[in-house]
Amino acid sequence: MILTVTPNPSLDRTYEVPALVRGAVLRATADRVDPGGKGVNVSRAVAAAGRSTTAVLPLGGTAGALMAELLGGLGVDVTAVSITGHTRANIAVAEPDGTLTKINALGPELGAAEADLLLSTVRTQATTAGWAACCGSLPQGLGPTWYAELVAAVHEAGARAAVDTSGPALLAALPARPDLIKPNATELAAAVGRPLATVGDALRAAAELRDRGARAVLASLGADGQLLVEETGTHYGTAAPAAVRSNVGAGDAALAGFLIAGGTGPEALAAALAHGAAAVALPGSAMPAPADLRPGAVRVTADVPLDLPLTEPARA
Repeated sequence: MILTVTPNPSLDRTYEVPALVRGAVLRATADRVDPGGKGVNVSRAVAAAGRSTTAVLPLGGTAGALMAELLGGLGVDVTAVSITGHTRANIAVAEPDGTLTKINALGPELGAAEADLLLSTVRTQATTAGWAACCGSLPQGLGPTWYAELVAAVHEAGARAAVDTSGPALLAALPARPDLIKPNATELAAAVGRPLATVGDALRAAAELRDRGARAVLASLGADGQLLVEETGTHYGTAAPAAVRSNVGAGDAALAGFLIAGGTGPEALAAALAHGAAAVALPGSAMPAPADLRPGAVRVTADVPLDLPLTEPARA
């Protein structure tokens, strides 16, 4: 079973428009509402693959109730931690060329008792999990060391911990020895405090984060593919999507694919690439099902192209 933890979940409403014009009244050509948050998306992708998953979520208000209802309909078991605040709602506007504009709400503030209950709930649920994916931004009330506490709790329960967050929370989690971290290029650059211009730069940054505590690094390089750096070796891969419709949740789908395929090695990287490429071809934050995957479009190699320039160099 794959457990996910999303401390700041959201309802995500996506509008598709012909073009985004500031100050204009626009008519959407399509819209959808999805339960969102990075860990939530991982659970949705795991469930779409027919695997067992439980999402631990702090939920409050009508948005929280709707999230639990929607996730149940998608085959995701929800363990809700009741909070006095209201679950946030985010808005995304997608244009035909794949450009996405997002407005993310701040979210509720968790009190000390709510934070403790969330942590103890994860500790209990992780006893039956193989992996716990701990994902996303931290809500108000949770300090940057909270993910480090979460990793420790997951390890105490006998499960492996994957962390997908950024900034101070990511750096604070490293000494807790997460089994996997999943930064994108921008988050990777920020973590090491220097820009990344090539795949080799990304490799060196990932190796540095391993030296600082992460057991493995799965780095998303956007259109330039993904890089896996772990104790058993380093692999690089790419996958061309059939079309680009929305990149919301693509990284979360990739993490789900990686964990579904065992969470280590080139086969898991190939699964991550296939899931990520399938996700960008779907509307909103829809997660891919097995029928959406195109494994033939995936290429994985141990021969990492160190001098390959990144299409979008990452700034620190």
